[in-house]
Amino acid sequence: MIAAAAAPLLQPADLPEAVRHILDGGGRMVMVYAWWPAPDTIELRYLFASSPRQPFAMLRCRPSGPVPSLAPVVPLLGWYEREIGDLFGVVFAGHPEPRRLVLHESARPVLPPFAPDYPRDVIVGVDQGRRFAPEIEVAGGDVQQLPFGPVRADVVESAEFLFHYIGEAILHYQPRLFFKHRGMERRFEGLAPATAVVLAERVSGVGGLAHALAFCQAVEAACGCRAPPRARFLRALMAELERLYNHLHYLGHLAHTTTLKVGEAEGKYLEERLKQLNGRLTGSRLLRGLLTAGGLRRDLSPEGWLATALTALRPEIDSYLARLLTTGSHLDRLITTGMLDRQTALDQGATGPVARASGLDQDLRRDRPYAAYDALSTSIPLREAGDAAARFQVRIAEIGASLDLIQEMLRALPDGPVSSRCAPPPGGEGLGWCESPRGALFYAVHFDSDRRLARVKIKSPSFSNWRVFPFTVHETNMMDYAINEASFGLTIAGCDR
Repeated sequence: MIAAAAAPLLQPADLPEAVRHILDGGGRMVMVYAWWPAPDTIELRYLFASSPRQPFAMLRCRPSGPVPSLAPVVPLLGWYEREIGDLFGVVFAGHPEPRRLVLHESARPVLPPFAPDYPRDVIVGVDQGRRFAPEIEVAGGDVQQLPFGPVRADVVESAEFLFHYIGEAILHYQPRLFFKHRGMERRFEGLAPATAVVLAERVSGVGGLAHALAFCQAVEAACGCRAPPRARFLRALMAELERLYNHLHYLGHLAHTTTLKVGEAEGKYLEERLKQLNGRLTGSRLLRGLLTAGGLRRDLSPEGWLATALTALRPEIDSYLARLLTTGSHLDRLITTGMLDRQTALDQGATGPVARASGLDQDLRRDRPYAAYDALSTSIPLREAGDAAARFQVRIAEIGASLDLIQEMLRALPDGPVSSRCAPPPGGEGLGWCESPRGALFYAVHFDSDRRLARVKIKSPSFSNWRVFPFTVHETNMMDYAINEASFGLTIAGCDR
C-alpha cells in the first residue's frame, strides 16, 4: 500500500520540476491516471518509484485547466496523457503527439466517456466522413501507403496498421488500436470486490490470473489485510503456470511466422499439456475462479502429483527448446530483426521480456516481491542484443527458470488456511502489481463511501509494449514485420481494455 492520499497536492505548473527532481535522484515514472474523487473534482495521480527497489509513491494534481505535458521529459507518459485526454477531457499543453489515442478520429462523444454525468445509455456517435489519418506525411514519387486491417487473417485481434514503404523497405509505421475498446475500467465502477475479480480475470484472456492477482493485491492494500502464507505460495505457483503456457504458445506462434511448422505444432502441443495440468489443479485451464481478496476461494492440492507430472514433462520441453535454439533457418530470421536499443526501451517504457532482452534488469517478482516471491530464489534471465532473437532467448530461459521455481514452491508449500477476512474501508484505496508473462501489470483501486469500487485503473504490459513497438519497425522491411510483431508477444485486448 502507498500513502498516495497523504501526498501533497501540486499545482499543475509545479509538475515538470517535481518529475525532474525524481529523475535526477534516480527515480522512475511508471504511469499517470485520472479519477473523480468528487463529481466536480478531477485528480491526476503520477505513480513513480523514487529509486530502484524502493516503494512506489504518488504525485497528485487537481487541475482546473490545461496541464503541462510531461511527455517531452518522460516519453513513456505520452500514451497515458493521450488516454486521459480522450476519456476524461483533460488538456495536456505542449504534448508532442496531440492526437487521439483511444477515441478514433470519427468518434463524437457527447461528453468525455469517463465524465461522472456521461449518459450511460447513450452510444458514442460516429462521423462516417472521418478516416484514419497519417501522423506524418511521407512524400516521394516511389512511396506507397498500405493500410492493413482492422480485419486480419486467422483469429488475430482487430487493429489497423498504416505502412509507408518503398518496395520492401518500411519508411514509417503507424498502428491504430482500440477498435474493440470495451471500457473495462468503467465496468468495475459500483462493483463489490468479490464480483469485480471475475471481471479482472476477463480483461485479457491469456493473462487472467495475473490480472486477478494484481487486482486482489490492490484491494488487500486498501483493506490493510494480507493473504495467508499457503495462499501466497499457491498464488505464485499459479502465476508461474500461467507464465509457462504463455511462453510455450509464444514460441509456437513465433515458429509459425518463420514457417517452422513442426516447431509451431510442438510448442502449441506443449502449451496444451500445461493447460491440462492447470485444469487438473484448479478446474480451469486458464486458472480462473480461484483468486479472491484475502487469498483463495478454496484450497488446492498440488502436493505429490504436480511435481511428478512436471518432472515427466520437462524432458520434452527441454528437448523442444534445445531444437529451437539450434535450428538455423529459424534463428536466421530472428537475429538483428526488430532491434530495440536499451535507451529507447527505457525512455518509451518497455516491460517484461521485451525490456529484459534489451538489457533492462527489471522484474517485479524480485524488485518488489509480492505473493510468496520474497521467500523464493527467482532467476531473471537477461540479454543485451535487443533483437527478436534476444526476446526469444529470454522467454526460453524463463521457461526453465519457472519450472525450477515451481519445484521450489512445491517443496516449501506450507500448510494452513487459504483465506483471511478482507473488508475495504469506506473511501479506501490501494495499489497492486505483478510480473505477468508480458511484463509489469498494475491495478489502482479506489472505493466509495459504500465500500464499492469508485475507480479502477489498469496499467497493462501490452499497453506499454505497443507504445514501444513502432520504434522497432521504422526503417525495417516488410518481410520481417510479422516475425517482429510475434517476437514482442503483444495482445491487443490487454492494451485496449
